[in-house]
Amino acid sequence: MLPLPSLPDQAARLIALGVPELTGLSAAALTAAADGPAGALLVVHPELLPPSRLVPLVQREGRPAFVVADMTDVDDFTPIDAAAVPDAPIHLVHAPDRGDELANRSPDEALPAITGRGSSPLTLTEGLHWVLQQPAALERNRCFMTIGSRLRRPDGRLDTRTPALWLSNGTGRDGRERRHAPKVGWCWAGNRHTWLGFASTAGRSVPVPRAVTTAAG
Repeated sequence: MLPLPSLPDQAARLIALGVPELTGLSAAALTAAADGPAGALLVVHPELLPPSRLVPLVQREGRPAFVVADMTDVDDFTPIDAAAVPDAPIHLVHAPDRGDELANRSPDEALPAITGRGSSPLTLTEGLHWVLQQPAALERNRCFMTIGSRLRRPDGRLDTRTPALWLSNGTGRDGRERRHAPKVGWCWAGNRHTWLGFASTAGRSVPVPRAVTTAAG
């Protein structure tokens, strides 16, 4: 898999896609936050940029991403305790991993495997940012779930759907024109899929904005 672009390049891409206008974050704030170790991913908090607004910005080979028709509540999937995101407009996801070795496990089986090694599952928003910055993170038959995001029911229990990102086959309601497009869908928490890994991160942090210096007058 290709490495992520540098953090300054990631910030520039978000600015070029109009993220400041969508979120109220200034271009200067995004640029200043683009400071951290190589291999980190720059992520805008889902309260500022929810999945429904982020998805149209994601493309792969010229095909825009989309959400499956029966996931109209995509923005209601929020981070679970094991994937708590920093309370900040922008955070860094360190060393995102697609989790290919966890394929053919169910989400219920994969979560303890991820946390047991000291990692944290990616949220849907983080997964979308990853594909936005590095479309090659999705490959045919090697896609991933983002089980750090779940929908909590009014009774407090978790909905049994778990979000995932994969490439559309262009069949059914997807439409032929969406073949190979990045697709946000869901799978049951107890089901296994041989072609879906489980994306995770080594950790998250809040970037320390770079100081802006000015010449003395």
